[in-house]
Amino acid sequence: MSRVGKNPIDIPSGVDVSIQGTLFTAKGQLGQLSHEITEAVTATVEDGKILVQPVDESKVARSMWGTTRSLLQSIVTGVSEGFSKELEISGVGYRAAVQGSNLNLQLGYSHEIHYPIPEGITIKCAKPTAISISGASKQQVGQVTAEIRAYRPPEPYKGKGIKYADEVILRKEGKKK
Repeated sequence: MSRVGKNPIDIPSGVDVSIQGTLFTAKGQLGQLSHEITEAVTATVEDGKILVQPVDESKVARSMWGTTRSLLQSIVTGVSEGFSKELEISGVGYRAAVQGSNLNLQLGYSHEIHYPIPEGITIKCAKPTAISISGASKQQVGQVTAEIRAYRPPEPYKGKGIKYADEVILRKEGKKK
Protein backbone atom coordinates (compact mmCIF):
# COMPACT_ATOMS: atom_id res chain seq x y z
CA MET A 1 0.00 0.00 0.00
CA SER A 2 1.25 3.47 -0.88
CA ARG A 3 1.40 5.80 2.09
CA VAL A 4 1.66 8.82 -0.17
CA GLY A 5 -1.11 7.68 -2.54
CA LYS A 6 -3.63 7.17 0.27
CA ASN A 7 -3.69 10.86 1.17
CA PRO A 8 -6.31 12.96 -0.63
CA ILE A 9 -5.26 16.20 -2.32
CA ASP A 10 -7.07 19.29 -1.04
CA ILE A 11 -8.19 21.69 -3.75
CA PRO A 12 -7.57 25.29 -2.59
CA SER A 13 -10.09 28.02 -3.33
CA GLY A 14 -9.55 29.68 -6.69
CA VAL A 15 -8.40 26.47 -8.39
CA ASP A 16 -10.60 24.71 -10.95
CA VAL A 17 -9.83 21.02 -11.49
CA SER A 18 -11.20 18.81 -14.24
CA ILE A 19 -10.56 15.20 -15.23
CA GLN A 20 -11.62 14.14 -18.72
CA GLY A 21 -10.63 10.56 -19.45
CA THR A 22 -6.95 10.42 -18.56
CA LEU A 23 -6.27 14.17 -18.89
CA PHE A 24 -6.01 16.06 -15.60
CA THR A 25 -6.25 19.86 -15.89
CA ALA A 26 -5.91 22.47 -13.15
CA LYS A 27 -6.53 26.19 -13.66
CA GLY A 28 -5.59 28.82 -11.09
CA GLN A 29 -4.35 32.36 -10.67
CA LEU A 30 -0.83 31.48 -11.94
CA GLY A 31 -1.99 29.72 -15.11
CA GLN A 32 -3.16 26.36 -16.34
CA LEU A 33 -1.31 23.04 -16.17
CA SER A 34 -2.33 19.59 -17.37
CA HIS A 35 -1.02 16.06 -16.96
CA GLU A 36 -1.80 12.77 -18.70
CA ILE A 37 -2.70 10.22 -16.01
CA THR A 38 -1.39 6.70 -16.59
CA GLU A 39 -3.82 3.82 -17.17
CA ALA A 40 -2.63 2.07 -13.98
CA VAL A 41 -4.43 4.52 -11.67
CA THR A 42 -7.71 6.42 -11.57
CA ALA A 43 -8.29 9.90 -10.19
CA THR A 44 -11.63 11.28 -9.04
CA VAL A 45 -12.80 14.60 -7.60
CA GLU A 46 -15.08 14.31 -4.56
CA ASP A 47 -16.22 17.24 -2.37
CA GLY A 48 -13.15 19.43 -2.75
CA LYS A 49 -10.57 16.64 -2.74
CA ILE A 50 -8.80 14.62 -5.40
CA LEU A 51 -8.56 10.88 -4.72
CA VAL A 52 -6.08 8.66 -6.57
CA GLN A 53 -6.62 4.88 -6.56
CA PRO A 54 -4.77 2.01 -8.29
CA VAL A 55 -6.74 0.05 -10.88
CA ASP A 56 -5.51 -3.32 -9.56
CA GLU A 57 -2.88 -4.75 -7.20
CA SER A 58 -0.12 -5.09 -9.82
CA LYS A 59 3.38 -3.81 -9.08
CA VAL A 60 3.11 -1.11 -11.79
CA ALA A 61 -0.23 0.16 -10.45
CA ARG A 62 1.04 0.31 -6.87
CA SER A 63 4.25 2.11 -7.87
CA MET A 64 2.41 4.66 -10.05
CA TRP A 65 -0.16 5.32 -7.32
CA GLY A 66 2.08 7.51 -5.13
CA THR A 67 3.91 8.98 -8.13
CA THR A 68 0.70 10.15 -9.79
CA ARG A 69 -0.62 11.59 -6.53
CA SER A 70 2.62 13.60 -6.07
CA LEU A 71 2.50 14.91 -9.64
CA LEU A 72 -1.13 16.01 -9.26
CA GLN A 73 -0.31 17.66 -5.91
CA SER A 74 2.53 19.60 -7.58
CA ILE A 75 0.21 20.79 -10.35
CA VAL A 76 -2.45 21.99 -7.88
CA THR A 77 0.17 23.74 -5.72
CA GLY A 78 1.81 25.25 -8.80
CA VAL A 79 -1.30 26.93 -10.19
CA SER A 80 -2.30 28.29 -6.77
CA GLU A 81 1.02 29.27 -5.09
CA GLY A 82 3.81 28.53 -7.58
CA PHE A 83 7.35 27.32 -7.00
CA SER A 84 10.61 29.22 -6.71
CA LYS A 85 14.33 28.47 -6.42
CA GLU A 86 17.22 30.72 -5.51
CA LEU A 87 20.73 30.73 -6.99
CA GLU A 88 23.80 32.51 -5.63
CA ILE A 89 26.80 33.59 -7.69
CA SER A 90 30.20 33.85 -6.06
CA GLY A 91 33.43 34.92 -7.71
CA VAL A 92 35.23 38.15 -8.57
CA GLY A 93 33.46 39.83 -11.50
CA TYR A 94 30.71 37.20 -11.69
CA ARG A 95 27.25 38.77 -12.01
CA ALA A 96 23.80 38.39 -13.53
CA ALA A 97 21.20 40.83 -14.87
CA VAL A 98 17.81 40.50 -16.53
CA GLN A 99 17.44 42.52 -19.74
CA GLY A 100 14.14 42.12 -21.54
CA SER A 101 13.51 38.41 -22.10
CA ASN A 102 17.14 37.36 -21.53
CA LEU A 103 19.24 36.62 -18.48
CA ASN A 104 22.76 37.97 -19.04
CA LEU A 105 25.49 36.18 -17.11
CA GLN A 106 29.11 37.26 -16.73
CA LEU A 107 30.91 34.22 -15.35
CA GLY A 108 34.58 34.75 -16.08
CA TYR A 109 34.47 33.64 -19.68
CA SER A 110 35.65 35.85 -22.56
CA HIS A 111 32.01 36.48 -23.50
CA GLU A 112 28.66 37.15 -21.84
CA ILE A 113 26.15 34.32 -21.72
CA HIS A 114 22.63 35.22 -22.88
CA TYR A 115 20.05 32.77 -21.51
CA PRO A 116 16.57 33.21 -23.06
CA ILE A 117 13.90 33.09 -20.36
CA PRO A 118 11.28 30.43 -21.24
CA GLU A 119 7.56 31.17 -21.23
CA GLY A 120 5.92 30.58 -17.86
CA ILE A 121 9.11 31.35 -15.91
CA THR A 122 9.92 34.59 -14.08
CA ILE A 123 13.54 35.44 -13.28
CA LYS A 124 14.51 38.31 -10.96
CA CYS A 125 17.94 39.56 -9.92
CA ALA A 126 17.57 41.53 -6.67
CA LYS A 127 21.37 41.77 -6.44
CA PRO A 128 23.93 41.09 -9.18
CA THR A 129 24.92 37.93 -7.30
CA ALA A 130 21.43 36.55 -6.55
CA ILE A 131 19.00 34.99 -9.04
CA SER A 132 15.40 34.10 -8.16
CA ILE A 133 13.54 31.74 -10.52
CA SER A 134 9.79 31.19 -10.12
CA GLY A 135 6.91 29.67 -12.05
CA ALA A 136 3.87 27.41 -11.87
CA SER A 137 5.51 24.18 -13.08
CA LYS A 138 7.81 22.56 -10.52
CA GLN A 139 9.59 20.58 -13.24
CA GLN A 140 10.21 23.62 -15.43
CA VAL A 141 11.52 25.75 -12.52
CA GLY A 142 13.94 22.98 -11.56
CA GLN A 143 15.06 22.47 -15.16
CA VAL A 144 15.75 26.18 -15.78
CA THR A 145 17.62 26.43 -12.47
CA ALA A 146 19.79 23.43 -13.35
CA GLU A 147 20.54 24.82 -16.83
CA ILE A 148 21.68 28.17 -15.41
CA ARG A 149 23.79 26.46 -12.73
CA ALA A 150 25.44 24.27 -15.39
CA TYR A 151 27.08 27.31 -17.04
CA ARG A 152 29.54 27.53 -14.11
CA PRO A 153 29.05 24.93 -11.36
CA PRO A 154 30.78 25.71 -8.05
CA GLU A 155 34.35 24.50 -7.80
CA PRO A 156 35.68 22.93 -4.58
CA TYR A 157 38.84 25.02 -4.01
CA LYS A 158 37.59 28.63 -3.85
CA GLY A 159 33.84 27.99 -4.14
CA LYS A 160 33.53 30.16 -7.26
CA GLY A 161 30.54 29.57 -9.53
CA ILE A 162 26.75 29.36 -9.38
CA LYS A 163 25.22 27.37 -6.53
CA TYR A 164 21.78 26.78 -5.09
CA ALA A 165 21.07 29.06 -2.12
CA ASP A 166 20.78 26.10 0.27
CA GLU A 167 23.65 24.09 -1.25
CA VAL A 168 26.76 23.39 0.81
CA ILE A 169 30.02 23.21 -1.14
CA LEU A 170 32.56 20.78 0.31
CA ARG A 171 35.83 22.66 0.15
CA LYS A 172 39.19 21.06 -0.58
CA GLU A 173 42.54 22.08 0.72
CA GLY A 174 44.93 23.61 -1.82
CA LYS A 175 48.50 22.59 -2.63
CA LYS A 176 51.05 22.43 0.19
CA LYS A 177 54.63 23.55 -0.16
